Amino acid sequence: MLDVCLLGSGGMMPLPYRWLTSLMVRFNGSSLLIDCGEGTQIAIKEKGWSFKPVDVICFTHYHGDHISGLPGLLLTMGNADRTEPLTLIGPKGLERVVNALRVIAPELPFPLLFKEINGAEEEFHLNGYRLTAFRVHHNVPCYGYTLELDRAGKFQPEEALRLEIPQMYWSRLQKGETILAEGKTFTPEMVLGPARKGIKLTYCTDTRPVPSIVEHAMHSDLFICEGMYGEKEKEAKAREYRHMTFYEAARLAKEAEVKELWLTHYSPSLTHPEEYMEEVRKIFPAAKAGKDRKSVELEFEKEA
Repeated sequence: MLDVCLLGSGGMMPLPYRWLTSLMVRFNGSSLLIDCGEGTQIAIKEKGWSFKPVDVICFTHYHGDHISGLPGLLLTMGNADRTEPLTLIGPKGLERVVNALRVIAPELPFPLLFKEINGAEEEFHLNGYRLTAFRVHHNVPCYGYTLELDRAGKFQPEEALRLEIPQMYWSRLQKGETILAEGKTFTPEMVLGPARKGIKLTYCTDTRPVPSIVEHAMHSDLFICEGMYGEKEKEAKAREYRHMTFYEAARLAKEAEVKELWLTHYSPSLTHPEEYMEEVRKIFPAAKAGKDRKSVELEFEKEA
């Protein structure tokens, strides 16, 4: 199961009713943040979640509304006597940008591990999930992220018996372990059926519509995508500043055949995104207007 919370849904500047952009995902005792805009700490507290399990923070890019909350969050983690390493992932320049921000958070009791993204896409394996960063089209280097929980095939005890694999190794094979014993090699593929459908989440902001978004969001259970403007007359402005309208995001969701779309990263001038959703749902019926602390639990499909 994957716990997902859209902590902040605003772009450019925080508002009294809307914090800046951030997403928090919880899985198996660890937590991942994507972006850390102003107000992220407050949003986490309002949600009732904890900073302690956060072990990975990803950045789409380094505009202030996506990273301005980081120094305060690092200080809070340090004041809580954290000693575990914190992994940071982002475009080229990550360590330079973070160290510049750390002028106001200089001493931390835990190490920072920097992973800069190289090229058009890069895959990371962290804490039991697979994270893919893919380049999008903004006016600075910017990446979207897809998080996937892969699910192995169902264990087939009849195959284990047929191959005379000792029962003491069955649970380890189910967990994906390869075993060398009794002069033989036992692999998970020997006793597991075809891979089953996993869980897939895609998050993308600050970009024009590009093919890489469709490619990486394909068949996602949840697609969280920038909708900077709901007003149709602002499409030219979105194009100029490398952003998207609600309708462009909906067309991407339709093309990628996702299960559900949440819009986010609203312009400060957009006070009531719900007013535009009827037209958006004509393009993609499973579209929803994201809002601060909007949450969902994504679960593996139940087997018949």
